[in-house]
Amino acid sequence: MDLSVTIGGKTLSNPVGVASGTFGYGSEYRELVNVEGLGAIYTKAITLKPRAGNEIPRLVETPAGLLNSIGLANVGVEAFINEKFEYLSTVSCAVVANVAGSTDTEYLEILERLEAGCDTWGYEINLSCPNVKQGCLAFGTDPTVIESLVCRLRRLTEKPLIIKLTPNVTDIAVLAKAAEQGGADGISCINTLVGMVVDVGSKRPVLPLLTGGLSGPAIRPVGVAMTYRVCEAVSIPVIGIGGITNGSDALQYLLAGASAIQIGTANFVNPKAPEIVLQGICDFLQRENLTTVADLHRWRDSWQR
Repeated sequence: MDLSVTIGGKTLSNPVGVASGTFGYGSEYRELVNVEGLGAIYTKAITLKPRAGNEIPRLVETPAGLLNSIGLANVGVEAFINEKFEYLSTVSCAVVANVAGSTDTEYLEILERLEAGCDTWGYEINLSCPNVKQGCLAFGTDPTVIESLVCRLRRLTEKPLIIKLTPNVTDIAVLAKAAEQGGADGISCINTLVGMVVDVGSKRPVLPLLTGGLSGPAIRPVGVAMTYRVCEAVSIPVIGIGGITNGSDALQYLLAGASAIQIGTANFVNPKAPEIVLQGICDFLQRENLTTVADLHRWRDSWQR
């Protein structure tokens, strides 16, 4: 059985990654999970300068989900290179740096600094965070802007360039095509959905910024549907994200066309979720007498459109 996945000419040992913002910088989970068994760690978002993040509370539970308004709290690119990458450089799984900016110039500068300062496997460009007052989401909703920015980023690196898209648009396939035309090697979809929880007692939203990003099992059907649409629209690999807690959840994305998946909110519930998911994928492949993850795509061609 060959579990490897190729993106942009480089290989992941298996299709199971941990989503940005849910696994810190890797070292936070090293006592809880076999980090070496992961296909990839997608790091906490890296911005040009350190960010303190949004006001508290930043998290609120919802039925079958979690609403967050973290605000891209992180140590900034210099501290990532000089401090956080020390541990990440020791792990055998792929390390994909998640990059977030407020302007196109910031995205470019962060990538330049990462290229010069540390040897990551590749980059996931976050054009889709819904809880920053200005910046990421604006980039991720305009196909012309996406294509232009990806094209400029492409000139800076030969490493895999994965574009993370927002679901909070009319047609995600149009954005995926723009990223592909700009030179992206892969697409991550989806990021969180915009949501709100109102406290009936106080008669106001729980989160200080009113809305946040909804994740967890509640969004899985949306994630699977959007992954399918993107896979139909582009020829580059797609990484499915949203509500994956077990092997069956992951297989829905893989059967819909995804080449790999990421686990997010489930890491908070059970740090061993990635191991459970990977085992579930392996068990299914064995039962179906399949030898690669790509073999799962054969059924998609017969689906009624």
